[in-house]
Amino acid sequence: MKIRLPDGKELELPEGSTARDVAAKISRSLAKEAVGAIVDGELYDLFKPLPEGATVQILTRKDPEYQQLFRHTLAHVMAQAVKEFFAKKGYDPEEVKLGIGPVIENGFYYDIDAPEPISDADLPEIEKLMHRIIKRNLPLRRYVLEREEALARYRGKDPYKTELIEDLPEGEEISFYEQEGFTDLCRGPHVPSTGKIPPHFKLTHVAGAYWRGDESRPMLQRIYGVAFRTKEELEHYLWQLEEAKKRDHRRLGRQLELFHIDPMVGKGLVLWLPKGNVLREELVAFMRDEQIKRGYQLVTTPHIGSLELYKTSGHYPYYAESQFPPMELEDGEAYLLKPMNCPHHVRIYAMRPRSYRELPLRLAEFGTVYRFEQSGELHGLTRVRGFTQDDAHIFCTPEQVKEEFLGVLDLTLKVFRTLGLSDFRARIGVRDPGSDKYVGDAEHWAVAERQIQEACDEAGLDYTIEEGDAAFYGPKLDFVVKDVLSREWQLGTIQVDYNLPERFDIGYKGADGEEHRPVMIHRAPFGSLERFIGILIEHFAGEFPLWLAPVQVVVVPITDRHHDYARKVRAELEAAGLRVEVDDRPERMNAKIRDAETQKVPVILVVGDKETEEGTVAVRDRRTGERTTRALSEVVRDLAERVRTRARE
Repeated sequence: MKIRLPDGKELELPEGSTARDVAAKISRSLAKEAVGAIVDGELYDLFKPLPEGATVQILTRKDPEYQQLFRHTLAHVMAQAVKEFFAKKGYDPEEVKLGIGPVIENGFYYDIDAPEPISDADLPEIEKLMHRIIKRNLPLRRYVLEREEALARYRGKDPYKTELIEDLPEGEEISFYEQEGFTDLCRGPHVPSTGKIPPHFKLTHVAGAYWRGDESRPMLQRIYGVAFRTKEELEHYLWQLEEAKKRDHRRLGRQLELFHIDPMVGKGLVLWLPKGNVLREELVAFMRDEQIKRGYQLVTTPHIGSLELYKTSGHYPYYAESQFPPMELEDGEAYLLKPMNCPHHVRIYAMRPRSYRELPLRLAEFGTVYRFEQSGELHGLTRVRGFTQDDAHIFCTPEQVKEEFLGVLDLTLKVFRTLGLSDFRARIGVRDPGSDKYVGDAEHWAVAERQIQEACDEAGLDYTIEEGDAAFYGPKLDFVVKDVLSREWQLGTIQVDYNLPERFDIGYKGADGEEHRPVMIHRAPFGSLERFIGILIEHFAGEFPLWLAPVQVVVVPITDRHHDYARKVRAELEAAGLRVEVDDRPERMNAKIRDAETQKVPVILVVGDKETEEGTVAVRDRRTGERTTRALSEVVRDLAERVRTRARE
């Protein structure tokens, strides 16, 4: 057989040769360093036979694909270690049944049916066994069995592997990997031996996982692990995990009394507490101010709508599974909890004939919508069943689309700049031509996709194109933002839609006196307030910029005789529009300061005899680190200016 190297050179090898044979043919040193290969763009290990005429690139530990190889092998090493762990407890290793063990971002997991529960306390011992397996540098071996022989190996012994084999298409190769007597059904690829695995890994936790994600199937135990090339990468990741726990918006939401989710009210339904509502209203005010400056008109629509409305729009039945069931009335009418705001805005547009002179018409609403998320998918504020979108729909002529799109893009970037979310990427979601989930004319889709790309190019925005990522009615531009821990979140979205105007048969009279069809632009820079606030809580670790902070200033009188001056300080700050509290509890000054710091109040002003006499305050600014004594009037002016300009510090 012949294979081709990346530089175009051809090698002649015996039929059935592997990437290991290619590496040996090139050089002895490469054969020693090789860990895998890229074969016609696909990741291979050194064991799998190569196809005739393939292009083969040999991989070493320097290549990024090495991580996927050793993480996959680590899943097998962990499974072997779990069997050894239970053998030491007196169990037959065959009593440990294995589900699947894939590579995931930063690591791996394995679903295991063990003879007794595995706890997080067991993980250090399993880790030790894994390190021993790695040190033994066990070679891996790959082999293939016929279907019936493979089934005979597991039938009556392991229901999970039996089912996996039975579900494979007829004729598909059934491969196994073995290391020191431990064998697993697996497609691969793997490193050539356990000694090729870097020792920089950690088992993080155990969780329950239904077999194949089906709640009617057995519950297995899923052991998660992370793995990296270097000790530094592992330590940085573990630091990120700990930092993420500290920043968890659910924990901070309780600590700072921002929001509450009460089972009696309902899963995934948020109760905004007074402090959290201040945060929410500040964001609403910010967006409202920006929208009014940019020519938007604010509207309000109901929380429910006729089922026929959503049938016309296509949201029902396209999103039927993620909606609450329709409410059917005795007179035959049916209503739906509002899953989207756009059909309501279309009907506002359609209430009377429109002229081209009215366009663009920009309708905005902080509209609450409802989605039926599965209980297991709910997560604090970031995955809820009722949420408020900073939604707007622009009705414009086809000629106005680019300019309006650029205006929305400018607004979205203003939001990110104001909140310090400067690390983001943009992706354009276009339709998959082979899918039938999209509605509308192919020509309109092509025009909309081109208009989005042209607008992004004109704005100098870097972007990727994601086929199949469009909404069912039109292409879109999404923003994926990185927080301070480098976690990615999908936030703002802008969508160009030629289809809803068609479905609702809306129009406008053009300059030529003829009826024309408008184009809709859907946009939501925040996305949903709930999710956006959840992300902000974690991004800032609850230490919000002054303009967003629920309590902006706490005044701490040193003793009771300073209470009157403390109240005067509060009055002057409140007159300047700041949110202020006086801590006049009978506690020591240091305890009051500590409590204010625990509540992450941006500015603490301490007042005693000197401050009272001189009309000053001792400033402790959390974000700037300032520790000075300044004139009260100067502090009031500076704080008010920081709030007015929505400064990030």
